Amino acid sequence: MDQPTDTPKIPAFDPASAGWEAYGDEDEGFIGLIGPWWMRKAGDSYLYAFLAERKHHNRRGVVQGGMLMTFADRSMGMTCWYANERQPQATVQLDMHFVDAVQVGEFVECKCHVVRRTRSLIFMSGELVVGSRVVATANGVWKTLGKR
Repeated sequence: MDQPTDTPKIPAFDPASAGWEAYGDEDEGFIGLIGPWWMRKAGDSYLYAFLAERKHHNRRGVVQGGMLMTFADRSMGMTCWYANERQPQATVQLDMHFVDAVQVGEFVECKCHVVRRTRSLIFMSGELVVGSRVVATANGVWKTLGKR
């Protein structure tokens, strides 16, 4: 008996049809190379996400840790930027804890929170999730560089 050679493919998740807006792919720098990334309004802030593609995988075939760190840095930085009246800022510290592997094809969201603000520093936390599964956590500090 012949076995079918084509297995049915699971349809890829379409962030746009789920209410997400693409951003970052027009960036001429590093972010443009690894995007697109997605954002969606959530209360008075935004959620950020990316769809894990083959270009994001490491030698084990799962998403590279550096990609998750870059995503956390950018997501928490954007949340910080909006919370800080869109002033220029720079990451001065970022701690990352990898909890579970992310597979190619999974949609990763970052839920960011401002923990504390001082005159020149903003302390942030972030949780990277695939659905309800936590895949990484992050904490960081951003320095306000001054008004433009």
